[in-house]
Amino acid sequence: MNKQLRKAIIAGNWKMNKTPAEAKVLLEQVAPLVKDADCQVIACVPFVDLQTALEATKGTNVKIGAENCHWEESGAYTGEISAKMLTSMGVEYVVLGHSERRQYFGETDETVNKRTKAAIAAGLKPIVCVGELLWERECNITEEVIARQIKLDLFGVTAEELKNVVIAYEPVWAIGTGKTATADQAEEVCGFIRATLAKLYSQADADAVTIQYGGSMNDGNADELLSKENVDGGLIGGASLVAEKFAAIVKAASK
Repeated sequence: MNKQLRKAIIAGNWKMNKTPAEAKVLLEQVAPLVKDADCQVIACVPFVDLQTALEATKGTNVKIGAENCHWEESGAYTGEISAKMLTSMGVEYVVLGHSERRQYFGETDETVNKRTKAAIAAGLKPIVCVGELLWERECNITEEVIARQIKLDLFGVTAEELKNVVIAYEPVWAIGTGKTATADQAEEVCGFIRATLAKLYSQADADAVTIQYGGSMNDGNADELLSKENVDGGLIGGASLVAEKFAAIVKAASK
């Protein structure tokens, strides 16, 4: 991390876990444990938990994010939620392009791009996820895959708008598998993402972007991963559902 150039962010991605009552309990456990954090702390929760989460974190340093949004403001999109709906509640962040959305729900770089631009336009700060499949890494095309995703997902996003975008590098082979990229592998790809952003925008713009690592970061490996120059935080899955584990990761990012 380089906190002089950019913000360190630890964001929990709860996925499809926790009822509103359970969310309230978890957030009330988390808040006092992270109150002195020297990084941004975010909980990205299921849609049904958002109102409860906003109320439970009122007056704390924990920000609330959603796990997806649609690219249209309104319309015949049964089951979808617009960015405007989220901001009207007080939600600040939204996860977009997560590999599970791409794998199970047909997300493409084109739809991620549309959602990203809609989120920015509505005043949300998108956490845009990119990452390669195991097969793509084995074929030695990680950089080609990542560069393509960055270019397509951020197409039409201006340098000024980029200031409100967070990138999460999530190697697909390390999500929910218990496998984790080594600290050197995470640093290599996060550094490549920054270099790609520098080509698309400028070095100064790229240096200001928070790039998280999100492949099974936990309380046991956070210190090593976060010690790397280009790893500016984490998008945390399973460990974000346990207050003490999540707080330990926040503590590592606060050093």
